[in-house]
Amino acid sequence: MPHGRLWTRARLTRAPDPQKDGGSASLEFITAGLILLVPLVYLVVAMSAIQGGSLAVEGAARQAARVYVQSPDEATAAARAERAVYFALADYGFTPGAAQVDIDCTAPTTGCLTRQSAVTVRVRLSVVLPLVPDVLSLQGAASVPLQATATQIVSRFWATQ
Repeated sequence: MPHGRLWTRARLTRAPDPQKDGGSASLEFITAGLILLVPLVYLVVAMSAIQGGSLAVEGAARQAARVYVQSPDEATAAARAERAVYFALADYGFTPGAAQVDIDCTAPTTGCLTRQSAVTVRVRLSVVLPLVPDVLSLQGAASVPLQATATQIVSRFWATQ
C-alpha cells in the first residue's frame, strides 16, 4: 500500500505547462548583465590607467637617467632630465607637475658627472582612479602611488666640453 500512495502523489503533481510560462528572461539577462558587466568594465578601465601610469614613470626614469649622464655639465643635466620626465609623462597623458623626481649619484663630493659614477633617477607619481569625483578631496585617497627607478653609469670616456 505505501507504494501505491507514492504513485498517487506523483500522479497528482503536475508538470509546468510550457505554454503558460510567460517568463522574463530578457529582464533577468539585463539585470544580471549590468550587475556583472559594470564592475568588470570599471576594473578594466582602472587597470589600464594604472598600467599607463606604470609605463609612464618607468619611461620617464629611464630617459631622465640617460640624458643626465650624457650632458656636458650638472646644470644642463638637471634641465635635460626634467625635460625628459616632462615629455615622458605628457606622452601618457599625465600632468608632469604631479611627479616627484629625485636624482642621486654615487660620487656626490666630486659631482655626479664624473667618470664611472652611477646616476640614479627616481620618479614618483600618484595615478587617480577613473570616475572618482573630487568631492571632499577623495582623489588623494583613491589614487595608486607608482614609483620607478633607473640607474645609468657615466661613461669612462666622459670629459667636460
